[in-house]
Amino acid sequence: MRHYIGSLVLASFCAVFLSLSGVPAQAAVFHPETYTLANGMQVVIVKNRLSAAVAQMVWIKTGAADDPAGHSGLAHYLEHMMFKGTATLPTGGFSALIAAQGGEENAFTTHDTTAYHEVIAADRLGLVMALEADRLHALRFAPDEAKSELAVVMSERQERTDNEPQGIFWEKMAAALYGAHPYGRPVIGWQNEIASITPDDARAFYRQAYAPDNAILVVSGNVETQDVLRLASGTFGRLASAGDVAPREVKPLRFAPTSPKPQKVEMHDPRVTQPIWVRQILLPQVKADSRLSFALDVLSEILSSGEVGLLHRHFVMEKQTASAMAASYDSVRRGPVSFSLTAVPAPQADPHKLEKEIDVYLQALAKRGFSAAEVGAAQRRLEDAAIFARDRLMAPAQILGEALAVGQTMSSVEDWPDHIRAVTPADVSIALRTLLASPHAVTGLLAPAKGASE
Repeated sequence: MRHYIGSLVLASFCAVFLSLSGVPAQAAVFHPETYTLANGMQVVIVKNRLSAAVAQMVWIKTGAADDPAGHSGLAHYLEHMMFKGTATLPTGGFSALIAAQGGEENAFTTHDTTAYHEVIAADRLGLVMALEADRLHALRFAPDEAKSELAVVMSERQERTDNEPQGIFWEKMAAALYGAHPYGRPVIGWQNEIASITPDDARAFYRQAYAPDNAILVVSGNVETQDVLRLASGTFGRLASAGDVAPREVKPLRFAPTSPKPQKVEMHDPRVTQPIWVRQILLPQVKADSRLSFALDVLSEILSSGEVGLLHRHFVMEKQTASAMAASYDSVRRGPVSFSLTAVPAPQADPHKLEKEIDVYLQALAKRGFSAAEVGAAQRRLEDAAIFARDRLMAPAQILGEALAVGQTMSSVEDWPDHIRAVTPADVSIALRTLLASPHAVTGLLAPAKGASE
């Protein structure tokens, strides 16, 4: 096993042809370099000299939204199986080797992607590349291990969702918001469908999705370009492309709402001690690179930037009807994007009355508009966040990898500060009015059992 890994790391750079793609001419955030291996795998390099460490992420451009009908949870289950053995590595060997070198590793699945990441000393980069390349093409699906890991996933769902009112609530919210759209299914899957997954199902999904031409390698840290390319060529570059199995296209997912009007989800549970109010608004026609999308970024910052956010100042500090308020905008999706408002009602406050107050406040805000000072301050905070992200080891791999994996471009990340600076107060007002006019919205309330506090 050790000989196998060593041979991959030390493989000749000339063994695999490497084609270079263009480096962005004006890199504004992470200054990335991007290349493409002959087998179609994209390699992105971000240099960071602040430490002797390196972060590596392998992004698979397939996630839970790609689960076949009747097999929800398959992408997430496969993520679990990736930590089992391969043809050359015993179960547990992957994690043990990285831990022995003082590194850390983990993985996660979203609706759009599956990602695997490691943080380790820069001079151990060859090891993690070899390990990832190994399990990218030689994963073992031993029946006993597949069965035991399925039980682990089912137990995880039971613990985090079925036995938790918050988990059940968020699933109801997603189902109401997305209807039959794949985003309406939980990433972990439905319990009865998880139970039906077989090793053959996982193996077929693995062979279809886990190919170098359906993956992106991002390396961030104290590295030299030629060293990364040499190692990537000798590990990932030796893997065969999908060949006769076409890689999944990264394209917008179809959206067909079941009911084009606002809906409500109200859930009471005796295990809940603190109510939470949520409104999720779907924007199926908003493109991530549109002027409206950047205005929604700025709007989110204006509404929800800690103690300076308008929602916090109005509802928490002035009216004291909420203990916390937040807004968020998620534009890094293959499918429809969403904007969320969240409130924790203050003790003894009526959540339904608070909801009406939020509606009145937002309507008034849309009518009066936003000042240049409010917009300018939000823009500066967003630009500062982009600058600070440059110095964090994992941030470049996370932000660039996710954007590329859902079909966005390198420039969509690198030029983001310029687009944010171009947003005007009028743009932000339009963004808020667009949210308030959207029929694709769900308002939810998770609260203690009725009468519990009486």
